[in-house]
Amino acid sequence: MNTIQLEITAMAHGGSGIGRLDGRVVFCPGTLPGDVVIAEITDDSKKSMWRAQAISIVQPSPHRVAHIWPEADMSRPWAFRAGGADYGHIELSHQRRLKTEILKDSLARFGGLSGALIEGVSVAGVPGDDERGGLGWRTRVTLHANDDGVLGPYAERSHTVVPVTTLPLASEALATSGVLNSTYAGVESVKVLDTAGSGVRLVIDNQKPADIIERVGSQDFHLSDHSFWQVHEQASTILSEALSRAVDLDHLTPDAPNADLYSGVGLLGYALASLTPEALRLSAVESDENALGYVSGNLAGVANVTPVAGRVDHWLRGHVRDVTAQSKASWALATVVLDPPRSGAKADVIHALAALGVRQIVYVACDPVALSRDAALLVAAGYDMTFLEAWDLFPHTHHMETVATFVRRDARS
Repeated sequence: MNTIQLEITAMAHGGSGIGRLDGRVVFCPGTLPGDVVIAEITDDSKKSMWRAQAISIVQPSPHRVAHIWPEADMSRPWAFRAGGADYGHIELSHQRRLKTEILKDSLARFGGLSGALIEGVSVAGVPGDDERGGLGWRTRVTLHANDDGVLGPYAERSHTVVPVTTLPLASEALATSGVLNSTYAGVESVKVLDTAGSGVRLVIDNQKPADIIERVGSQDFHLSDHSFWQVHEQASTILSEALSRAVDLDHLTPDAPNADLYSGVGLLGYALASLTPEALRLSAVESDENALGYVSGNLAGVANVTPVAGRVDHWLRGHVRDVTAQSKASWALATVVLDPPRSGAKADVIHALAALGVRQIVYVACDPVALSRDAALLVAAGYDMTFLEAWDLFPHTHHMETVATFVRRDARS
């Protein structure tokens, strides 16, 4: 076993602490700046960058705390530490400081952005999370079965199932559901859902989808138990309210070709449509046809929805190909909501939105680096960032959610 002593001096996006050895960067999960650890080298295939796993603490950071999840603690062999709580050893308030630094660094380094918006942003905690130590917020948990049918999460960066006796991040309903007390022979995965309107549900492998209800404020959203829904119990409300602040109402034109891209079942489209007293014209574009089937019903009464089943880049490419002077004048009044997957919207989508001349883009991002790269493309294409908020919707993990608005520069003058 090749071990080293490593001083952790920075935090990388993705959950690993960063140390240096003979000028080489070493990524080491389970650590944080201020730690000095003994670590085992797990990947030395690259000259400039190694990966390691901490096996003991020489000197702890002042912000290190006992891990919230015993099955993920450093006292266990690193190949058998439960994944899904990679910040669980860090004081909760300090987690947010680290996330804020990572967001700012990403926007500067990958987005080339600076100024008051960037300097003033901070990753905010969800009301009530501090009082319960950042625990009990997950309404969706995916577990995997080992050869004996015992459930647990995968270990980090692995398909090794780690049997567990507790789920500290899960909502009370999930934690007390008894799912861990049963075995599931021959099963690959079990998804456990705590729904606001349909109680606790199990989804075993690819069983037939069933309808469920989620509630945001007084609004019921119908969806499938296979559909994407925000994980934190307050995330849908937090993001809907953030979007209402992010949209510049002076640039929202109800009868323009507005769009909700990567729409899911219409959560953010509903938030956008609720900002205007008249029905909003809205195209909802989503590659998951099952999710798309719920959009029209969920937005009935607030939007004139055109559901579009397909890839966002393909849909936009068709509009760019067929654009006319008249249609481009309409696009110049449009507001578009972007809620892409973790990899981001990417160049084809950004360039198409810019080619159409969309006036206002509200970008909801779960990855700060992907957001920053797309932001750089938007700025280069003539957009200014006019709004920025970030939320800690994933306590005890490295994830965060960011909402940013980009307005076409010539529309602001």
